[in-house]
Amino acid sequence: MVDTALLDDYYKKYGKQKVDEALLYLSYKNAGTLPKTESTDKPVMFIFRHGQTEDNANFIFSGWRDSVLTEKGKEQALELAEKIKVKKIQMLVSSPQTRAVDTMKIACSLNKDAANLEINTDERIKERSYGVLQGKSKLEIQLENPELLLKIRRSFDYRPEDGESIKMVCERVRAFCDEMIPLMKQHNINIAVSCHGNSIRGFRKYFENLSDEETAIVETPLAKDYAAYTIE
Repeated sequence: MVDTALLDDYYKKYGKQKVDEALLYLSYKNAGTLPKTESTDKPVMFIFRHGQTEDNANFIFSGWRDSVLTEKGKEQALELAEKIKVKKIQMLVSSPQTRAVDTMKIACSLNKDAANLEINTDERIKERSYGVLQGKSKLEIQLENPELLLKIRRSFDYRPEDGESIKMVCERVRAFCDEMIPLMKQHNINIAVSCHGNSIRGFRKYFENLSDEETAIVETPLAKDYAAYTIE
């Protein structure tokens, strides 16, 4: 949660109603259940987002900087662990960022086979770089200029200074999928993937054939749930 003293300052400056509305808007209330097509005889890719981090809790642009899981984030990952503990998983691939790796460790901890697998990391599925915005407050931008925040977060082509657009993230995720899927087919293996809010947009665009506009606005819950895609 946002630092109490800072929140009090926002209340004084913007008014409690406006601040509370901004907090609600930024809290991923629209994140729905994830699609699951799971086969017993064809390869399946299980994909999930990391649990809540300190930056998530404080509405900070993380991007490529590291932010550790909160206790809530660890609980979310453990909830996910209950859901995948009986899944047959032969390979683990995570974003190299700590929050994704730690989520993978917790999520696989109850799966007797996956818990002992090596966690491979791949730069192509790391979070979107927000460039000069990294470390900045989403809440403050929402309170000052909500149109700008919407453009930054939910425009497919918008690229912050020194950062990436969602389109650029989708392109690197596509390259990852184009490499991994033939491997999955060749060896008939299931893969678990731990990634981020924007890189999972790339996966959902790839597997669900989302439009650019749909990709930019789709929301995925922090940990807790997974998407599953059968590789035909």
